[in-house]
Amino acid sequence: MLSAIYNLLWYPALPFALLAAHPANMRDYRERMGQGDFPDSAGAPRIWIHAASVGEIEAIRPVAIGLLENHPGAVVAITTMTAAGREAAMRRIPGAATTMLAPLDNRRAVRSFLHRLQPAIVLITETEIWPNYFLESSRAGATIAVVNGRISERSMRRYMRARGLFRDALGCATIILAQSHEDAGRYAQFGLSTRIVVTGNTKIEAAKPDAAAEDQIRPELQGFAAGRKIFIAGSTAPGEEAVIVDAYRELRRNFPQLALTIAPRHLVRTPEVENALRAASLEYVKGSELNSPNAARDADVLILDTMGELRGFYRRGAIAFVGGSLAPGRGGQNPAEPASAEVAVLIGPYHENQQQIVSPMVNSGGARIVANAGEIVSEASRWLSDDTARQQAGRSARAVVSTGAGGAQLALKHLEALINLG
Repeated sequence: MLSAIYNLLWYPALPFALLAAHPANMRDYRERMGQGDFPDSAGAPRIWIHAASVGEIEAIRPVAIGLLENHPGAVVAITTMTAAGREAAMRRIPGAATTMLAPLDNRRAVRSFLHRLQPAIVLITETEIWPNYFLESSRAGATIAVVNGRISERSMRRYMRARGLFRDALGCATIILAQSHEDAGRYAQFGLSTRIVVTGNTKIEAAKPDAAAEDQIRPELQGFAAGRKIFIAGSTAPGEEAVIVDAYRELRRNFPQLALTIAPRHLVRTPEVENALRAASLEYVKGSELNSPNAARDADVLILDTMGELRGFYRRGAIAFVGGSLAPGRGGQNPAEPASAEVAVLIGPYHENQQQIVSPMVNSGGARIVANAGEIVSEASRWLSDDTARQQAGRSARAVVSTGAGGAQLALKHLEALINLG
């Protein structure tokens, strides 16, 4: 009944959903309607992997690469909700047969997508519980799994308002691979017969520090990083840059050689970051405009406005602030990457989506919770004035990440069982 109402509501909602998706060109529009460029190559298994954006692509990457290594003939199609995610998928998972924007959860668009791709396996990542992705994939005969699944308390309250719809959708999955026992418990509240297994966070696996080659930074950024301590504010959200800038100006009073790098979560917000720096009368350079190793040597502030470089750049950091965490509603970005680089971590109080990794990191001394510019200054000053303590904090943060590693391999084990059954 609820699914019928949901699909009925899509008739008036479709034009507005397309506007909200703001397709930049005809390619984007066609992909949103399930009519993108699909691989015409034969191969098996045919796998659809759906992830929301850049962070989710990074998390599913070790799983996708593992599947491609185990099944050289596989045809893997990856969809994302953002153009940045699509670009990240192309770059980080080059073995995929195609990467495109995901279809809207309109039944006609999803059916069009499934008809063209004909996947045997559908992997839905993290929080992407779009009802028709599940219902129509099941109708098309695909085997469905949720990978790296998580549900926050806040999201759970919303889902409970239409519990029957989401129960029917999740009930189409053969297995749900949850990040934590808390997440598994929330899935269980839907009353599912689906098997629920805790595998941990696959992104922790992706952030292991043993891939030195891919973590190298280009000479232009090395010129900025050489011989200095850098405070890196990564994956920042609206409003956070102004707080970081205020804290940085205060830190410079006692640590005049300290440099700052800001990497906004969404690169389209780069002009907002520039405005925050101009308002504070801070000169800066942009990573996208550096053309030689000497171009940023005299700069103290860098806006990292390029894709795929933050991960490697963390290895040059002294302290990292992890964004999306100073205000409610976002749940915090994942601190695994700076932690894996042995960088001491600061994160805001609103990190409920990352509680599984943040709590042990704080308990071990590898991370500290900060709520405003004053607390950032206080906590960062302690580390900046004591290299031994700061370096120990970085090692503690990495130890937590190393302990939690293995989620991707465990997820692969369960997914291989599904493929073999199919």
